[in-house]
Amino acid sequence: MGLQELTSAIFRIDTSTELESVALKVFAHQFKNNIVYQNFCTYLGKDEPHVKSVDDIPFLPIQFFKSHNVVCGATEPDAIFSSSGTTGSLTSKHCVSDVTIYQESYLKAFHTFYGNISDFCILALLPSYLERKGSSLIYMVNDLIKKSHHPDSGFYLNDLKSLHIKLKALDASGTKTILIGVSFALLDLAEIYPMKLKHTIVMETGGMKGRRKEMISEELHSVLCKGFGVNKIHSEYGMTELLSQAYSKGNGIFYTPPWMKIIIRDTEDPLTDQGYGKTGGLNIIDLANVNSCSFIATQDLGKTYEDESFKVMGRFDNSDIRGCNLMVL
Repeated sequence: MGLQELTSAIFRIDTSTELESVALKVFAHQFKNNIVYQNFCTYLGKDEPHVKSVDDIPFLPIQFFKSHNVVCGATEPDAIFSSSGTTGSLTSKHCVSDVTIYQESYLKAFHTFYGNISDFCILALLPSYLERKGSSLIYMVNDLIKKSHHPDSGFYLNDLKSLHIKLKALDASGTKTILIGVSFALLDLAEIYPMKLKHTIVMETGGMKGRRKEMISEELHSVLCKGFGVNKIHSEYGMTELLSQAYSKGNGIFYTPPWMKIIIRDTEDPLTDQGYGKTGGLNIIDLANVNSCSFIATQDLGKTYEDESFKVMGRFDNSDIRGCNLMVL
């Protein structure tokens, strides 16, 4: 199967059976063309002949994106997305060979969960992301703003007063609005300008970015619900190393688009999966990562449920996932 045909198959996935079939084809493609991933799999004795099902596929520790160029082939990337980090710390870099795949992924996912982007006004409060270069979140939100074609859609850096006025006016007019923001900025807005919104979705992307004390999601959502006068807070789950997003429409329960899947691994044995309802490390299949690595072991902790939804519980206390000594490869 050629790369174009494989990419097309990814976004036609509708069932878990189809996901497994396409995932095995993506694994074969990445084992052949991604040298970093190939070396990692070979070290574990998981070369292509030994991978017969999704359960056999190794998940690459996410730290590899800090120390290696995790990409298939050697073509010049369309874009390089980078994570935020403290001064002097290593940041993740995701070389994206074909940015149109990212665009297709986030547009299809948004449509899956919320419908037509043109039905919404998109307001973005993402100061910590706007203040640096290379954010995949800013790339996505900027495109959503453009494709909404709404004259009031746009970014707000630190002008909370103007955002407050705009939100109240849009809500009063019955305009369907999505306010997407980083947690600390949403808290600032809710505390300084409390309001009661009826036609607005408030969506947090997580992260205090050192600006405020960390809060568990239940506490964060409770404060935001009170401050914005809404019943539920929506959430977006994504990261630099992924080209897909999961969404929660409340209660911190996330759902993935059909080409993405969450598997929970044992915190003591990274090669063993956990069952539903058990807390462990989040392994993520993101087939939109067809040109980098679609099988990633993250540093997040969580649990999955029988309907394939999942909950994020926090992060590993230790900075390195067990087994990351394999990064010397």
